[in-house]
Amino acid sequence: MHDLTVITTLAGALAVALVLGAITHRLGLSTLIGYILAGIVVGPFTPGFVADARLAQQMAEIGVILLMFGVGMHFHPQELLRVWRIAVPGAVGQSVVAGVAGFFAAKALGWSSIAGVVLGMSLAVASTVVLMRMLVQQDKLGSRDGHVVVGWLIVEDLFTVVALVVLPALAAGGTPGETGKEIAIAIGKAGVLAAIIWGVGTRLVAPVMERIARTRSSELFTLTVFVVALGVAIFAAEVFHVSVALGAFFAGLVVGQSRIGPQAAADMAPFTDVFSALFFVSIGMLFNPAVLASQPLMFAMALTVVLVVKPLVALVIVLALRDTLRTALTVAVGLAQIGEFSFILAGLGVSLKVFPQEGSDLLVATAIVSIALNPLLFRAMPWMEKQFGKPRRIKLDSAERREAAADQEPEGATTKAQAATAVVLCGLNELGHRFLQRCRQSGVPVTVVDSHLERLEAWRDSDVATVFGDAARAEVLEAANVASARAIVLTSGALHEKMRTCAIARRLNPRIAILATAESEAERAWLNEFGVQFVSSIHDEMSDALLRAVRRVL
Repeated sequence: MHDLTVITTLAGALAVALVLGAITHRLGLSTLIGYILAGIVVGPFTPGFVADARLAQQMAEIGVILLMFGVGMHFHPQELLRVWRIAVPGAVGQSVVAGVAGFFAAKALGWSSIAGVVLGMSLAVASTVVLMRMLVQQDKLGSRDGHVVVGWLIVEDLFTVVALVVLPALAAGGTPGETGKEIAIAIGKAGVLAAIIWGVGTRLVAPVMERIARTRSSELFTLTVFVVALGVAIFAAEVFHVSVALGAFFAGLVVGQSRIGPQAAADMAPFTDVFSALFFVSIGMLFNPAVLASQPLMFAMALTVVLVVKPLVALVIVLALRDTLRTALTVAVGLAQIGEFSFILAGLGVSLKVFPQEGSDLLVATAIVSIALNPLLFRAMPWMEKQFGKPRRIKLDSAERREAAADQEPEGATTKAQAATAVVLCGLNELGHRFLQRCRQSGVPVTVVDSHLERLEAWRDSDVATVFGDAARAEVLEAANVASARAIVLTSGALHEKMRTCAIARRLNPRIAILATAESEAERAWLNEFGVQFVSSIHDEMSDALLRAVRRVL
């Protein structure tokens, strides 16, 4: 008789997650709620099928590694530098106030100081997954408001990384002097680990990955990225005795800053989706609904911190920094939830035996409620903006003025205005190469996307921005900044690849103009169906050129 425990756990947990995720998505809620509810359904505190909690926890660890690896790959310092005047002081102030509020809430109920610190940090950080999805759905990701929120998230992500380093040192206990020494040692170990990973990664791992990318073997490239993510996480845990999440973040940072970063993120996306779902399912499996009945006051206090304290503090800080009401509301509403980072911090606290399991249960319940309410708060933003008054005019620097102009520019913009934003060229074949040269001669800025690394080599030291990867993947188009581009041009690829690129580009930027080439009338018809405004038929253009030549001869 075969032991089917692993298969049964995977199949049962993922099947329930699929059903409940589809239901919550249908209701206009985040699928993360469905995954957590699926964990509750297959957990030991509800009747019916019970998945193996030990196996679920091990697979959830892979989910944590891939989540933090993804955070590292998507960590772009330029996003923070663009809006640092608001994001840095705002995120610091909001995190401190929310953390202190959570700390005193825990102390009021008799919890230990270290448990209060863990609860405060867990309530202070928002879910990147939830907020990024909401920004895309609200068409705000490429706007200035979206950039401010993304910069804010980057600062909070850095807080999470610091917490992963400091928390084990705090858990060791001892006198203040001993605790300070432990924290200094932990930070020193993390610094050495980061230096080793960065040095080895940039000089060995990244070149090896580029060499594998040149083979154009997608399976080998994906396997390489997966091995790097898991291998570095295990190395960090076994050699430096830090969390696997911290090692995965550093590994993602190295891969993300390399030329193959966007394609690596795209290839890892399916694995991240599956194991992240298992991560949230495992969180739900540990949730005991009875805690809500025994700790109603703590649940109410946690909800108050997340839904009232955090948004109000963010709103006041952004307005105090003399930014617009619209930006303040976007930040405030976006931060009114908690998610994966809260569970990672709470899980670390539970494993270190400094955070009670009922605290983790309260965080799960708080996450379910706050994530469910977040879309409703975003939909109420126009009403809130109207009620609270008109947005103030603020003084922007030159980069911010260009972004604001791009956000407010009408559809019938002039050629000069279009030149202020990028055109994304997908495919650097012979036609794409000629098109790129003509754009440079005309002063039109272009970002090139191509899956052939050798084609991009010629433009490596030029002023042309290049992105390696498959243009039919959302992560690659995001790296090419499609969200703020005025046009995307498709010069190569099969029909299904072009259609997928069109759909993703339209989702990331509903206002973008799409231009493409077609090899037949059928392909032209399909591209028109997928929202391509201008389709150039290669055969039509060549026949017209031949006809002009024949007329000249005659």
